[in-house]
Amino acid sequence: QVQLVESGGGLVQAGGSLRLSCAASGSMLSINTMGWYRQAPGNEREFVARIFRSGFTNYADSVKGRFTISRPNAENTVYLQMDSLKPEDTGVYYCNCNANTRYYNGSEYWGQGTQVTVSS
Repeated sequence: QVQLVESGGGLVQAGGSLRLSCAASGSMLSINTMGWYRQAPGNEREFVARIFRSGFTNYADSVKGRFTISRPNAENTVYLQMDSLKPEDTGVYYCNCNANTRYYNGSEYWGQGTQVTVSS
């Protein structure tokens, strides 16, 4: 009932910027949080950023000061502005949504992922 569609990934040189987007759709009563995780080959999926309905945000220490998550007007689209990108930011970025539906509360949903590659 809930689908997430990501866009904005690509190839960029170190120091450059990318803006990721994720649109949530489906039979949602409300969205509690939306966020981003990433996974590099051979590594575990790691938390990047998350935004709550109130606008409160959390960031991984590795991206603080460089990435900005936003969800304008608490709508169903979340953005991740990535500045000053580093090669270690390379990975597949996954959109995450914690939402309430008609049948379930606080369920987790994931997008298919979008590749971000940062060259040195």
